[in-house]
Amino acid sequence: MPIYVYWGEDDFAIAKAVTTLRDRVLDPLWTSFNYTSFPPEDSEAPIQALNQVMTPVFGAGGRLVWLMNTNLLQNCPENVLAELTRTLSVIPENSFLLLTCRNKPDERLKSTKLLKQSATEFREFPLIPPWKTELLIQAVNQAAQTVGVKLTPKSAELLAEAVGNDTRLLYNEMEKLRLYAEDNNRPIEENTVTRLVRNTTHNSLQLAAAIRVGDTAKALTILADLINAAEPELRIIATLIGQFRTWLWVKLMVESGERNPQAIAQAAEIGNPKRIYFLQQEVQSLSLRQLISCLPLLLELEVTVKQGRAEISILQIKIIELCQLCQRI
Repeated sequence: MPIYVYWGEDDFAIAKAVTTLRDRVLDPLWTSFNYTSFPPEDSEAPIQALNQVMTPVFGAGGRLVWLMNTNLLQNCPENVLAELTRTLSVIPENSFLLLTCRNKPDERLKSTKLLKQSATEFREFPLIPPWKTELLIQAVNQAAQTVGVKLTPKSAELLAEAVGNDTRLLYNEMEKLRLYAEDNNRPIEENTVTRLVRNTTHNSLQLAAAIRVGDTAKALTILADLINAAEPELRIIATLIGQFRTWLWVKLMVESGERNPQAIAQAAEIGNPKRIYFLQQEVQSLSLRQLISCLPLLLELEVTVKQGRAEISILQIKIIELCQLCQRI
């Protein structure tokens, strides 16, 4: 059945998927007749969308009806559920119903089960955790292939470090590299990426590294650069928590006598066991007690930010406390 459900936190990736679907379904000459989108503010949108998707197509191409940021996967009234049940199985082949939302679908809801069972595509677009280096590099290489840019392994790594999990920024920078390379078939070197790609100076992982060695001045400088670059505070904290959890797991496994990189990687949820050697070197100067003591500070900071009481001074104080904690022997 021509039903598509896209959900997740990567708004840019969802927008690209919607554009791809729209270009595939609609005839450009008949778009104004066959394309309808319904905003989430309209309480009658679900019923109207289901009625619209049953309307015969005008002219060439197909029909696309889009329920934007819908909450049907989190809360579905009985009357809407009844209409979904009646309509989904009889949607014409050339009419397409698209639902998008940011939040994770509630698998317990009848509406979610029905849509998942009926959908041609039920797809998540998650943001890659900033500390999942291998996945970020993989995303960079996929984007490079899509855009038509050749990268060296080192330049791909540098680009992943620069843009993190910001898909919009990744494609913007990739387009810039494509225009720079033009018809040159040679892979783009890292010095070119350093010159052209913004945000290559500092990121949250470098902040974590500065904290790990107890370099307070450097950590505060990186924090200031991140704030000035409008990096969301919760994203900074999430990266720090993820990195310190990874270090804690590696240290815990090593202290327990585990020497198998594959076993350590599995416990720490690290895709590439070859990274374990470098992570072991990173945590060598820290004790298990130090790493355990860092997480409550980070979680406390996360709660403070989520409660809306975050100020730059609070972030700075916690960064200083973390650096001092990592300095102790």
